[in-house]
Amino acid sequence: MLRDELGDLAILLAVAEERSFTRAASRLGTSQSAVSQAVRRLEAHLGVRLLARTTRSVAPTEAGEQLLDTLRPALGDIRARLAQLTQFRDAPAGLVRITTSRHAAETLLWPAIDAVVTRWPDIEVELSVDGALTDIVAERFDAGVRLGESVEKDMIALRIGPDLRMVVVGSPAYLEGRARPETPRDLLSHRCINLRMATRGNLYAWEFEKDGQALNVRVEGPMVFNDPTLSISAALAGHGLACTIEHDEVLRHIAAGRLVRLLEDWCEPFAGHHLYYPDRRNLSPAFRAVLDELRARARAYSTRP
Repeated sequence: MLRDELGDLAILLAVAEERSFTRAASRLGTSQSAVSQAVRRLEAHLGVRLLARTTRSVAPTEAGEQLLDTLRPALGDIRARLAQLTQFRDAPAGLVRITTSRHAAETLLWPAIDAVVTRWPDIEVELSVDGALTDIVAERFDAGVRLGESVEKDMIALRIGPDLRMVVVGSPAYLEGRARPETPRDLLSHRCINLRMATRGNLYAWEFEKDGQALNVRVEGPMVFNDPTLSISAALAGHGLACTIEHDEVLRHIAAGRLVRLLEDWCEPFAGHHLYYPDRRNLSPAFRAVLDELRARARAYSTRP
């Protein structure tokens, strides 16, 4: 196959995956006109229309979909083989793409990535911070990081962080003159800050457990956010109670008396964040370097008293 044709096929796949000439051009680091010319050149060479274009969308035609079914595994295998060749370098190199939640990115991934790229400057890392669950295969991520209970069963999972706990908090101003909740059901008489889940779009049911008894409560209140950070801000401002993963910032607010911790005996530890990826084979040296750093840090968490 001619070199130009192979390049045009890669461009076609990028347009089909992005469903946009503009986004494909951005991803490939080229101009939109160059992308359009490549697709037109390929269609002219094959004599068939491969993409159906409208002012709002781009989608493969039937002929295009048949070609893409061949291209996806073939070009994916080529990329994997090229990545593997970096093992013959003196140092690992290449791009590692990971999708993650914000909490995991800030507390676990950033310290590890800082160490890896300092040690191996030819490694590049892209973090995509997203509350929604992502199809890492379809979106071409090397791995994802989510809570253990959210990881698909067919994925290889590595625990990379300590146990976590939820924390329910309210400001002293909000609690003044109000009875503090003694059980999760008491939350039904309080104003609570709701969190909309990015995964399914529904409101988060606050989850509790005590002595093996699990209890979920759907709360009501004046505000709904899709970012836990804003929930804490609303609680600090006295608008109601908030529920979030225990982390350093909220603990500082509690220690300073700006927030009051509630229902602590109903917030038992649960399994923390896991790194997950689809296959042990064909791991690039760059991804192995990140994986090894996270694994070493995970061992340090497990040995802490």
